[in-house]
Amino acid sequence: MTLVVGLTGGVASGKSHVLHLFQSLGVPAIEADDVGRAVVAPGQPALAEIAATFGAHLLQADGSLDRRAMRTVVFGDAAALQRLEALTHPHIRVALRAWLAAQTAPYCLLSAAILLERKLDSLTRRVLVVDAPEADQISRVMRRDGIDETLARQMLSRQMSRAERLAAAHDVIENPDPLQNLMPQVQALHTRFQQLART
Repeated sequence: MTLVVGLTGGVASGKSHVLHLFQSLGVPAIEADDVGRAVVAPGQPALAEIAATFGAHLLQADGSLDRRAMRTVVFGDAAALQRLEALTHPHIRVALRAWLAAQTAPYCLLSAAILLERKLDSLTRRVLVVDAPEADQISRVMRRDGIDETLARQMLSRQMSRAERLAAAHDVIENPDPLQNLMPQVQALHTRFQQLART
């Protein structure tokens, strides 16, 4: 049975980079965000449910979801966001479970920014957190998105705290500034996960 490792990290922690490094070693991986986009594709039940709940005006001429309009509807409206998540998350879980059940490698990765917040860690055996000091996250987000510090701090405040994430971690990859070569940490964990999968 394949060992499932949940990969997560705060905004601008370097989670996507770490995911790509594991994939370069041949590790199968699935990104929850990609699944989230797939379940609202034209013809999928979740898209019909969104249109029925929020209105057909959220569909574009080609039948796809107008993501910008959807973001406008749920931005700052916690109840609307909860309704949207109640429609999409069950479909996301079904798709993730199906993908995980099909894996035959010693271990695989389930990557999600909100792995812990949405209890997706219940689908995993271990949690791997990519960690960076908050000051480094803020400066990276400011550079990446061209935003000011106030907005960067707001983005961080909407996520689980660094301390909570680390408390839930079985394994941690440290990624402070200045940016460094993370492959040695990834390779060490790759070896460890392969050993754990055998036992």
